[in-house]
Amino acid sequence: MKYVVVLYDGMADYPVPALGGKTPMMCAKKPLFDSLAKRSVVGLVKTVDDSLKPGSDVANMSVMGFDPLKYYTGRSPLEAVSIGVRLRDDDITLRCNLVTLSEDEPYESKTMVDYSAGDISTEEAREIMKSVQEHFGNEEFTFYPGVSYRHCLVVHGGTTDLGTMTPPHDISKKVIASHLSTNKNAAKLIAMMKESYGFLKEHPVNKKRIAAGKRPANSIWLWGEGKKPVLPSFESLFGLKGAVVSAVDLLKGIAISAKMDAPDVAGATGYIDTNFEGKAEAAMKELEDGKDFVYIHFEAPDECGHRNEPENKVRAIELIDERVLPIVLKSLEKYDDYKIMILPDHPTPIVTMTHARDPVPFMIYHKKHEVAGVDTINEETAAATGTFVDRGCKLMKMFISEDSEQ
Repeated sequence: MKYVVVLYDGMADYPVPALGGKTPMMCAKKPLFDSLAKRSVVGLVKTVDDSLKPGSDVANMSVMGFDPLKYYTGRSPLEAVSIGVRLRDDDITLRCNLVTLSEDEPYESKTMVDYSAGDISTEEAREIMKSVQEHFGNEEFTFYPGVSYRHCLVVHGGTTDLGTMTPPHDISKKVIASHLSTNKNAAKLIAMMKESYGFLKEHPVNKKRIAAGKRPANSIWLWGEGKKPVLPSFESLFGLKGAVVSAVDLLKGIAISAKMDAPDVAGATGYIDTNFEGKAEAAMKELEDGKDFVYIHFEAPDECGHRNEPENKVRAIELIDERVLPIVLKSLEKYDDYKIMILPDHPTPIVTMTHARDPVPFMIYHKKHEVAGVDTINEETAAATGTFVDRGCKLMKMFISEDSEQ
């Protein structure tokens, strides 16, 4: 038996005025997804507990079968593990975004123009992060470069009692003043953010970007604090050898922490321009090489939600149907039996441009146990089935059980 999860990050949504009051799932042409849904168990699953912040960290851990209430220690530690940072027990990590803030105003009065600094390239970002480390690095603070705008700060001997360190994608187009922590333990971190604007706006990389009509990475933004992660292995929980294919450090960090393989894929960007075929092929190779389970993660729908790009979000869903599912389904034909589960981790509604904790639609297809499903899968049709999984971490056991209806 082979098991495949195709995770459309942030795909679920609310009705979008620009889409005629429909959701992107309702608008997207997704014939393969819908064809599977006609023969699958379909329902809703609540992936984010009401006590936790909705995010890809908690939601993906939940979908993968790890109870966040038991195992979650923060987002940034998982990303740190992904980029090879060895954490001590007294280390605290934070995500360090490179962002674009508005010009002219005092720092507190600036607006969050772009949480991704115009999708800055990894090569450009490494040059900037090198300067950030040279400027701020010491026995207490160490900065590590990651991918594109996503980087990491390790605070040696730090604390997670920092007040509210707001994710930058939650405050797009908003003035940042009320979103800066006033907790005294965060004072040094906020001071570094403010100071970074002073020298990054004049950085050679940013001068070149501005000359080319691109947005500058003119400030660091710190958030997502956490402690060293301790996850059990996926195999010890479910008896399956697994792999995760993703472009983002967060998912790779979960995989590494759970002792799963996390192959790199050339051209995987985490956006709508990602190497869809390359990721599908890498996942299928993992199965061919002896893995029982593979989790294929696509960030693009989530990014489009954060950016208020309804047409691109629709297109991201369609591209996975056109360029990923054909490769996956053809490859799976050679196996005597298989299961495939398709779902988002959480909603990223266009109208709010940030994450939500509403239940999300899922489908589980079992080659040897087809059932009557729905003609087309979306938020409404999934809810109409009456099938509801109240905790996301239960879904993986349901997926790998002999009968997915149990």
